[in-house]
Amino acid sequence: MSRAVSRRLAVSTLVGGGFLSSSAQPKYRIIDSHVHLWKKDPRYPWAKETTRPPDQDRTPEMLLELMKANGIEKTVIIQVIHYRWDNSYLAAVLKEYPRYFQGVARVNPESSAAPDDLSRLVEQGFRGVRISPSGEAGGDWIRGPLMPPLWKRCQELKVPMTVLAPVTRMPDVGKLVENFPALTVVIDHMADSPLDRPEELRKLIALSRYPKVFVKVSHSWSLSKQGYPWKDSQEQVKRLYDAFGPKRLMWGTDWPVCLPHATYAQTLSVVRDEMKFLNDEDKSWMLSRTVEQVWPFA
Repeated sequence: MSRAVSRRLAVSTLVGGGFLSSSAQPKYRIIDSHVHLWKKDPRYPWAKETTRPPDQDRTPEMLLELMKANGIEKTVIIQVIHYRWDNSYLAAVLKEYPRYFQGVARVNPESSAAPDDLSRLVEQGFRGVRISPSGEAGGDWIRGPLMPPLWKRCQELKVPMTVLAPVTRMPDVGKLVENFPALTVVIDHMADSPLDRPEELRKLIALSRYPKVFVKVSHSWSLSKQGYPWKDSQEQVKRLYDAFGPKRLMWGTDWPVCLPHATYAQTLSVVRDEMKFLNDEDKSWMLSRTVEQVWPFA
């Protein structure tokens, strides 16, 4: 489908309100807290570190069609790593589709300019920043002197700090949270805590004592050793549910990263339909209301 046709379809089906008919509307609206977009376009070149760029575009028009098909009203887009610290493509998407999207930027966490870079991005309309320290020595910058100024600026700007990091980094995250208690912090993908080492999840659960820490319930499909509906991963979600409660958990697809393992629809239905320990009130939080505490939508 061409971009023009795709865009006409998206606009024609989205204009005027609501993705679903009134008879199909759920009791709560659904908001996706985590997707990525990219496009091969000379105006938005890949970062020099990107040696294997994606071979297929993943555009906002494609996402809007998926949102329509699955009853998703709004989405938070996370700056994809292929562009590194150049947030230009996502800025253009947010400008073109402000009704449906909010964006989380990236800044270079090893640069002393990161706080000022974040301030400029927030002025452009971004709502937060993502850092992603690895679990190896290369990610030890999270313990270094450049982190407090960036976290302090986030707190001053009143935008969330989003952290993609393995569960082994959660003690490092906890030390920063302790110093910036007013800052909203979101942990991506359940910290990818391995199911075959259930004791590791305690490092993430330890953050539940901080009321401004939230966790994304995502990557059920990558953590699981089973097929859909990934029941072994659901057990981990239940532990997080017991520790944080539904008001501090939020669902996300991680589209299109999910596609080798799960469809967009499956990443939603596993929470909405398959997690039997959740009631409708729980789902209303995890599928939208928690997201809106962190990223308010009109």
